[in-house]
Amino acid sequence: MIPTELRGYFDPEGRLLLWPSKAEKRTSVLSILATRFSPGREYTEREINALLKANHLFDDHALLRRELFEAGLLARTPDGSRYWRVD
Repeated sequence: MIPTELRGYFDPEGRLLLWPSKAEKRTSVLSILATRFSPGREYTEREINALLKANHLFDDHALLRRELFEAGLLARTPDGSRYWRVD
């Protein structure tokens, strides 16, 4: 469920429309995106990219992947080949 104050950032299917300019909203958006990854499952970079591409509409999956990692919501191996959700 998307909070009321963030609904303008998502389309009716729950895909992110635009990247928020305010840090607080970016953090909230990242938390929502992180819930779309299964806990306890490892993903390849290709799988992460595919999932992110399916969940946003502004064509910058690399930004989202990097932001999820930097926010501590996703972890990865040192070589970046495997990712997983951090709970």
